[in-house]
Amino acid sequence: MDMNQYLSMFIDESNDHLQSLNESMMGLEANPEDLSIVQVIFRSAHTLKGMAATMGFEDLASLTHQMENVLDLVRNNKLRMQDFIFDTLFKSLDALESMVEDITGGGEGKADVSAIVASLQAIVRGEIPTAAGAAAASAAAPAAEAPVFLDEFQYSVLEQSLQEGHKVLYVDVAIRKDCQLKAVRAYMVFDLLERSGEVVKSFPSVQDIEQEKFDHSFSLYYITQKEASEIQAMILNLSEIDKVTAVALDQESLRQMGQDTVAATAEAPAPVKEAAPVSNASPASAAHAKEDAGKPAPARTGGAPSRTIRVDIERLDVLMNLFSELLIDRVRLEQLASEVQNTDLTETVEHMGRVSGDLQNIVMKLRMVPVDTVFNRFPRMVRDLAKSLDKKIDLIVTGAETELDRTVIDEIGDPLVHLLRNAVDHGVEGIQDRLAAGKSDTGTVNLRAFHSGNHVFIEIEDDGAGINPQKILQSAIKKGILSQEQASSYSDDEAIQLLFAPGFSTAEVISDVSGRGVGLDVVKSKITSLGGNVVVYSTQGKGTNFSVQLPLTLSIIAAMLVRLGTEKYAIPLSSIVETGIVKQTQIRSIHGNKMVEFRNSHIPLVSLSKIFSVPDYDESTEEETEIVVVRKGERLVALAVQDFIGQNEIVIKNLGKYLPEVQGISGATILGDGQVALIIDPNAFIK
Repeated sequence: MDMNQYLSMFIDESNDHLQSLNESMMGLEANPEDLSIVQVIFRSAHTLKGMAATMGFEDLASLTHQMENVLDLVRNNKLRMQDFIFDTLFKSLDALESMVEDITGGGEGKADVSAIVASLQAIVRGEIPTAAGAAAASAAAPAAEAPVFLDEFQYSVLEQSLQEGHKVLYVDVAIRKDCQLKAVRAYMVFDLLERSGEVVKSFPSVQDIEQEKFDHSFSLYYITQKEASEIQAMILNLSEIDKVTAVALDQESLRQMGQDTVAATAEAPAPVKEAAPVSNASPASAAHAKEDAGKPAPARTGGAPSRTIRVDIERLDVLMNLFSELLIDRVRLEQLASEVQNTDLTETVEHMGRVSGDLQNIVMKLRMVPVDTVFNRFPRMVRDLAKSLDKKIDLIVTGAETELDRTVIDEIGDPLVHLLRNAVDHGVEGIQDRLAAGKSDTGTVNLRAFHSGNHVFIEIEDDGAGINPQKILQSAIKKGILSQEQASSYSDDEAIQLLFAPGFSTAEVISDVSGRGVGLDVVKSKITSLGGNVVVYSTQGKGTNFSVQLPLTLSIIAAMLVRLGTEKYAIPLSSIVETGIVKQTQIRSIHGNKMVEFRNSHIPLVSLSKIFSVPDYDESTEEETEIVVVRKGERLVALAVQDFIGQNEIVIKNLGKYLPEVQGISGATILGDGQVALIIDPNAFIK
C-alpha cells in the first residue's frame, strides 16, 4: 500500500494529537490528581503510537510506547505524577514534535531519543532520578515516590517494626553496567543484608533477580537495627556495585505509602509487561479502544460527531483569488449598468451583487480561523520560560475563539511570541521581588483577544513592575537618540514609545530570553506591515499592557475612492475618522508645516498631490479643499484631495517585486472602469 497518500493526513492528525497532549499535560500539571485527564492523554498517546507504527515511523512509535507505559501506571493509581515525571514527559513531547517536523520536511522522523527512553524506563521501574536529589531527600520522599508497592501484610510488618524501635530502610542498589554476573552480585547484596536484618520486599521480585530478569538495579524494603549510612557503606564495599541509596523511613512516610497499599496488591510493572508491542499496534489499538470504551468518558470529549472537513489552505487561496476577480467584474458590470440605463440589466446586476455579497461572506468566513491556533502554543512556552527563570506565572488566555483571516494568523505568531517572552522575562518580577513589593509570589500574564469594529485587538498584559520612563529617557540620551533638552520635553507616554525605536534597549543585561526593547522595533514593523498598530501602556508597580490592533483581513477591504487630477486613490475606511472641506483661510502655517483646526485642536494637513507629484492638481490654487481625516492610534492627520468618488469594496493586489515598498502606498486595486487605483497607507503619513 502506498502510504504517501496518507502522509498529509498523518501529519495533520499527529500535530492535533501533539497539541492535545501538550494542553492535557498542562492541565494535569495544574491538577495532578485528576485521572480523567490522564485517560485523555493516554488515549491520545495510544492513537499517535498506532498511527506512527502503521505509517512505519518506528522511532516515533517506540517513544510514544514508552510514554504509554508511564501513563498506564498513573491511570491505574500505581504511580503519582511528580515534577521529574512531568519534565520527562514534556521532553518526550518535544522530541515527538521534532520527529513530526522532520517528517513534514520530507525526513523519516528518526531521532536519537535513547536518553529520554532510558528516563521513561527508569520511571516505570520506580527509580528516582539523581537529579531529583534522592539521596538528599527527606525520609518521606522515597516512600512517597517509590512505586514498589506493599501488600497489607508487608505494610503492617514494617509499621510494627518501627513501633518496636527497629529501623525500616528503603534501599536502591545499582550494579555496574559491565558486570557479567549481575544475579550473583545481587545475591551477595541480599546475603549481606540478611546477616543484619530482614528484606521484606524487593522489586523486581527475588525470583526475577535470581533469573537475571532485571536491568542492573533493584530496590527493596529492609528492617534492621543499623543506620542507613552504615548499610550503604556495607553494600558499597562489595565489588561491581555502582551506586547505593539507603534512606530511613518513619511512621509518616509509611502512612503515606499505606494509601497506595490498599489498591496495590499486584506487582506494579505487570501491566507494562503485558502492554502490546509496537509492531502489533493495530490489534493493540483495538484492544485498548475496547478497554477504554467501558470506562467513563472524561468531560473534555464531546459526544457529537465531527461535522468539519480539512481543506488545504492553498485551495482556499485559489478560491479567494477567483472571487477577487469576480468582485472586480461585478464592480465593472455595476458601472456599465449605470451608464447604459437598462432596467433589465440593472436588476440582473443588482441580483448578482446580492449573490456575490453572500458568496463573499462565505469565502471570507472559510478563511477565518480562531486565534486559538496561535495561542495554543503559548501556555507551554510560558510554563517552560517561567521554570527556566525560576518564576511563578499564571497565563490567563481569553477570547481564543476570536477569528482572524488566515493570512494574518500566519504572520502574527512571531510578534506575539516576542511580546510574551518580554512579559515573562522583564515584565513579571522574580518571586522575592514580588513578595518584597507586597504582591503574591505568582505573577499573572493575561493574553486576550477581542473584536472591536473592523479590527481585532490582542493584548498582552502583565502585573509586573511596569516600565520606568525616566530610565528609558536616560538610556536614549546615553545612546545619542535624544538630547537632554529633547528628553525634558517628553511625556511619560512618549518616553515609553521609544521602546519601539530600532536597536533601543533599557536592559542592563540582555538575557537569552529577551530584553525589553530589543527587537520591539521588529515587532512593530511586522504589525504595521499587516496594517495594524501596537501601543504600550504601563504603570510603574502595576504592570504593562501591549495592545496590538489588527485588521480582520488583508484581502478585501472597504475603501473610499478619491480623485487627484486624473488619478484615483483608495483610502481604507478603517483608517478614516471624518471627511470635510476647509477654506484656504483656515489653513495655518506653523514652523513651515500646514495645519488645520479639527475638533478644537490643530492637526497636520498633508498634500497628497505634492507627495505623489500629481501633474494636474494643486490644492493650493483652490479656495476650498476637501480633506480626509485619518487616524493612527491617537494621532490624526488631514489628507488633502480633489474629490470624493465614493465608498467601495476593493481587492488588494500587491505591487510586486518591481515596485517594492513605495512610500505611502500599500498596494493597488482594479476599479470597475478597469482603471488601476493605488491604495494609500495612512500610517505612513503619521509619524
